[in-house]
Amino acid sequence: MSEETPGKAPETGAPQASAPDSAPVSNSGPGSGPRTGGRPGGPGGRPSGGPGGRGKFFRRKKVCKFCTEKIDAIPYRDVRLLQGFVAERGKIVPRRLTGVCTTHQRRLTRAIKQARNIALLPFATRH
Repeated sequence: MSEETPGKAPETGAPQASAPDSAPVSNSGPGSGPRTGGRPGGPGGRPSGGPGGRGKFFRRKKVCKFCTEKIDAIPYRDVRLLQGFVAERGKIVPRRLTGVCTTHQRRLTRAIKQARNIALLPFATRH
């Protein structure tokens, strides 16, 4: 009788199939994870600030402008306010970029669409 140690294959006369002498294949290498952009230097290709991949700058959490100023109803006639949430080409800027909360983003989108329908805001720019 032969004793087997855990983690080791039993030694027999028959050769066993083994993997090549390379590292195991995984999808966790650089550039293969989500939101890395496939560029060196950390997430999104931004330069890392030293060891550990930490950047120099701390990104502050975005706070909803309408919640902090306690604006409940977003007026569709306030073109100056709405233009800050419309991109140069006329697209509505997503909430992950503006920092507006979900409920206010929905109200903001509705106000922008109302302003477009009565020609206060353009649908798109000429380019």
